[in-house]
Amino acid sequence: MILDTDQQAFVDAVADYCRQRAGTREQRDALTLCDTQANNREILDELGGLGWLGVSLPEAYGGGGMGMVEECLFLEHTIHGQIPVTGYSTSLTAGQSYLRWATEEQKHETLGGICRGRLEAISLSEPGAGSDLAGARCRASRDGDDWVIDGQKTWCSIAHVSDHVLVLTRTGGERHHGLTLLQVPTDHPGLEVRAIETMEARTVNDLFFTDCRVPGAALVGREGEAWSQLMPGLAVERLIIAAMSVGAAQRALDDLISYVSERQQFNRTIGSFQAVRHRIADLATEVECARALTYDVAQHVDQHDHLKLPRAVNRQASMAKLKATEVSKHAALEGMQLMGGYGYAKEYDMERHVRIALAPPIYGGANEVQREIIGKSLGL
Repeated sequence: MILDTDQQAFVDAVADYCRQRAGTREQRDALTLCDTQANNREILDELGGLGWLGVSLPEAYGGGGMGMVEECLFLEHTIHGQIPVTGYSTSLTAGQSYLRWATEEQKHETLGGICRGRLEAISLSEPGAGSDLAGARCRASRDGDDWVIDGQKTWCSIAHVSDHVLVLTRTGGERHHGLTLLQVPTDHPGLEVRAIETMEARTVNDLFFTDCRVPGAALVGREGEAWSQLMPGLAVERLIIAAMSVGAAQRALDDLISYVSERQQFNRTIGSFQAVRHRIADLATEVECARALTYDVAQHVDQHDHLKLPRAVNRQASMAKLKATEVSKHAALEGMQLMGGYGYAKEYDMERHVRIALAPPIYGGANEVQREIIGKSLGL
């Protein structure tokens, strides 16, 4: 995609910021406490102060009033620059539900917070309902004017550093019927947030609700209609993941090219060997294809009402998520292979690229689910 003057200036500014704040391994280690923290509060506050958070959100709530193209540019280049603010993408995903269905008071609180650097979580999965969200069983029942929540949610990203978590609950009915979204402050009595240990910096959590009482005003949207409320935002979520994966893939590719351009064997750089050069050429082509598809989807999203995206755009969003996450994983694994033992060593960033690239094909709708969506949309 060819950027206009304003878009290019925005990209240049973001890239320059990333180089200044996280351009060295020492800086990144300091910001992430040696890769144990995925989000840095100081950086989030700085980005909020610069007006770069929520560029696609309405100006009425503190956003930039631009489109998903600009949002994708920001996501791609902050991931490429290894700035530790991955929770922003989760907040942006949660923000889609608030933007569409929340009250004005809820919008000003949550969307305004996101634009200032606050984080917001959304919790959909349960131990028995991962890809099958319609199987959710975490129950919320009415007690007077309040809701009382009981049950467990899992794989909830950034709940431990968020202001609120938007929880998918069962308030009645079966399967797609009777699902309701409720907003719960993360420090609320009756909610326990417990870390799930993974190979990455702390990101995901189990949530345990025990007689967790929230007011009636915690309802986001309409009671019992969360399924139809969530569906329009899924295309944007997949686009967000795709943009981040393009940035991660480009970073792995750039680091690999830098390495093979310097590393010598048999009195020549290993990048000069045809076997290596051709593999990198193929990889660079795949990254560019993923980028082109991602921004094509972003442009289509910006041309339509997000609540009424054509079926073709929803299909393309699944394609973008599928393609970009698979390319990102491939780029990191190719980088590790072609760097040999150094690709596996913590001295370089490639092993981190691998760890980070393994999760996106799973979350946001596993890629197996994306293939099903694509296949069914083709009439198969």
